[in-house]
Amino acid sequence: MNSFLVGAGVFIAVLAAVCLYRVAVGPTVFDRMIAAGLVGSNGLILMVVIGFIYGRIEMFVDIAITYALLNFIVAIVLGKYFERTGEKPR
Repeated sequence: MNSFLVGAGVFIAVLAAVCLYRVAVGPTVFDRMIAAGLVGSNGLILMVVIGFIYGRIEMFVDIAITYALLNFIVAIVLGKYFERTGEKPR
């Protein structure tokens, strides 16, 4: 079971790296914002998997919930900012 969790963690980390590529070369700012949110979601899942691997799921779930709340607040703030500045997709 532990090797399955390590494999799942590596797979999620690779998915986050692919999303980081979209953050770097996204054609529009909205693509970059969505990719950054997806990197945050992958990080959240990765934290829970790491909690299962180390057997301290209660600690890592608390950290993951805090990280998810921060990710949500940043998405709302960026959305409001781009709404106010009138950023248009290319």
